[in-house]
Amino acid sequence: MKRLAYLFALALALAGLSGCAGTKTAFSGSYDSVAYRPANPNNVRVKVSLQNRAVYVLEGDKPLLVTATSIGKPGKETPKGSFRVTHKIAKKRSNTYGFSVDANGIRPSKSSEATGRYVGFPMAYWVEFKPAYGFHEGAVWPTPRTHGCLRLHKNVAPKFYHLVKIGTPVQIAETQPEDATIGRNLRRPTDYADADPPTSFLISDAVFQAPSGPLFVN
Repeated sequence: MKRLAYLFALALALAGLSGCAGTKTAFSGSYDSVAYRPANPNNVRVKVSLQNRAVYVLEGDKPLLVTATSIGKPGKETPKGSFRVTHKIAKKRSNTYGFSVDANGIRPSKSSEATGRYVGFPMAYWVEFKPAYGFHEGAVWPTPRTHGCLRLHKNVAPKFYHLVKIGTPVQIAETQPEDATIGRNLRRPTDYADADPPTSFLISDAVFQAPSGPLFVN
């Protein structure tokens, strides 16, 4: 019974109910945020407000992208401080949480406990700012939900990914001055309420979908 309870809890985590790697790959496509092409990519910077659950991508004082995000839950908080982008991986998979795939089917599993072929949970458009912490595609919950990562809606994650580069400054704080201006009436997605995709889709390359339209408004 304990083993069954453990597997049930792990399945819930991997289905997007908790954890950084346990992100839904949402089917809801109505949410979006306009992104503007920077005149000078070297002047791009990122600011994150944990209280407002908002990401501000700026070029100087000009907003390039303003969007909602999902933040770390109690005990797994998103780190505060000044960082820089260190890695970018468009087709990233979790090294810890995912699935064990064998002749008996597809089962939620940690990489250390996989009895078959291990396939990590998709974390598309990964932008790392600290070891094991990054921005990536996933369901944007209205309450703190991740293991410290910052999730972005599937329509927004590729825009963010292409706006930043290795070395882009990232400042994460409890609040930001932009909360009272461009982040005051921030629209938020509802993709967290979508049904979870089938596991066969999550372990396939099809989960890494290219943007359907232009990334930037000039």
